[in-house]
Amino acid sequence: MKHIFTYIKPYGLRMLFGFLIKVLGTFMDLGLPWVLAYIIDEVIPLKEIKYILLWGVLMLLLSIGAREFNITANRMASRVAGDTVKRLRHDLFQKIEQLSGAQVDYFSIPSLVSRMTSDTYNIHQMVGMMQRLGVRAPIILVGGMILTFTLEPVLTLVLVGILPLLAITVYVVSKKGIPLYSKSQASADKMIRIVRENVNGIRVIKALSKSDHEKQRFQNSNEEVVSNELKAGATMAVINPIMNLLLNGGLTLVVIIGAYRVNSGASEVGKIVAFLSYFTMILNAMLMITRIFVTISKANASANRIFEVLYMEEDLKVCEGLAGEKGSDNHISFHNVTFSYPQRKEEEVEKDESTNVENIDFQIKEGESLGIIGATGSGKTTLLNLLLRFYDIEEGEIYIGGKNVKSYTLKELRQKFGVVFQNDMIFADTIAGNIDFNRNLTKERIREAAEDAQAAEFIEQLEPDIEKDSYEYAAAVKGANLSGGQKQRLLIARALATNPEILILDDSSSALDYKTDAYLRTALRTHYQNTTTIMIAQRISSIMNMDHILVMEEGKMIGYGKHEELLRDCPVYDEIYQSQMGD
Repeated sequence: MKHIFTYIKPYGLRMLFGFLIKVLGTFMDLGLPWVLAYIIDEVIPLKEIKYILLWGVLMLLLSIGAREFNITANRMASRVAGDTVKRLRHDLFQKIEQLSGAQVDYFSIPSLVSRMTSDTYNIHQMVGMMQRLGVRAPIILVGGMILTFTLEPVLTLVLVGILPLLAITVYVVSKKGIPLYSKSQASADKMIRIVRENVNGIRVIKALSKSDHEKQRFQNSNEEVVSNELKAGATMAVINPIMNLLLNGGLTLVVIIGAYRVNSGASEVGKIVAFLSYFTMILNAMLMITRIFVTISKANASANRIFEVLYMEEDLKVCEGLAGEKGSDNHISFHNVTFSYPQRKEEEVEKDESTNVENIDFQIKEGESLGIIGATGSGKTTLLNLLLRFYDIEEGEIYIGGKNVKSYTLKELRQKFGVVFQNDMIFADTIAGNIDFNRNLTKERIREAAEDAQAAEFIEQLEPDIEKDSYEYAAAVKGANLSGGQKQRLLIARALATNPEILILDDSSSALDYKTDAYLRTALRTHYQNTTTIMIAQRISSIMNMDHILVMEEGKMIGYGKHEELLRDCPVYDEIYQSQMGD
């Protein structure tokens, strides 16, 4: 929780000013019962209407002042809370953007989304409440007790006897509540993951008639969230009944003892009325403190989750002094590369020690092309993740341009690439905006890239909502208003737009017809001769004319060479060829 104060610190003066206003408003509230007691016991017996009106006006002014000061302070508190969490959310988003693939896998995407949303909301609630109730409640509690002591020392002893019991109750229950809120948030992460999977895979779920199964899966997760929230809520809810029991019992004693003291002449009616008002105010102050402890418990659990991400140490550091690839003019080289994906944080099973890729060794020169083919899960995409350094390899070396990939900064490394991944993202932007991707490309270059990607033909047939160029056509989120082939061509245009040094196409032609696929390959050979191309494909026709072909199976390379060589020497490749191209 202490780390939160580093985000609050820049707003210290504003908070201090808000505190002063809140203090003034609270003191005005505390003055009202005292003035009322004075009117009842001292002013009314004088039977002078002018004095009654005078003191009545004073009460009215105190009421108006208290209202205005408290409203102003609350608004300032809300602004400080909003600005604080805005900075926190910005830093958290920036950190998430910088996480390596291994770190994202460790936390999981749903958990990161939850930390960005519900956890930052809990911090917002805590910062705002501490400025509002955190100032008002202690002043009313302490100030109320002082004033009650000046009014009725005997009755104040009843209040003093109850407060330690209230404090012990709040402490014990809150101590148990914090771990329960952490557990509740973890179960919410799981539910968010299920929702995200269902939203992304809604078509598959419907096509396979698995809606009932997914409903039950969500129901089970939802029940787990509710159960954990009920445990946390029920634990913290114990505070209120106990407090009400103690305070109402104390209030009953005050009324009884006060009645005896008035009858005996030891006290006055006005003082008893004022004491009851202060007692009620102190009761509300204790309830405020209870709410503060509940909010702090939630915020503490959320702060731990947020700063676990913010203080995650960078693992993809630039390694200076690494030796380059000696005696080679290769553009891309893999030397005995071995890697396995890390375990996720929420996984409780023992880590699978099997590797995802093992002893991968190949080299390609600048301007050459490499096709990668293999069964699903054979490690094809993993090779690209390692080349882009989303993950660090466990053994071996990867070189680009004769330099170890670890010797590049991530920005410098990734600027070399134009990439189309599986299930890549079309954004809710214009066609031109999706190709440009905030890289300030010229309109001419955007059109050239679209033509090379075989996308120009369909783009020119689009009709924008207003009289504009067809490249201003608004694409929906995830390209919902485009076909599969149109989306793939648009993504390829984005990758080609910067004339990349290395072009990576991860199964990016699966939705293209054979004719369009052939035109695309021709455009790549003609206009991107100096670009080194790596293409993952399921169709042999897409890669059979490439300079090199890598065949993967269960994380191992079982064939490497040209098309004719692999037909002769690699039974798996020959089998794929016969199944796709054979008579």
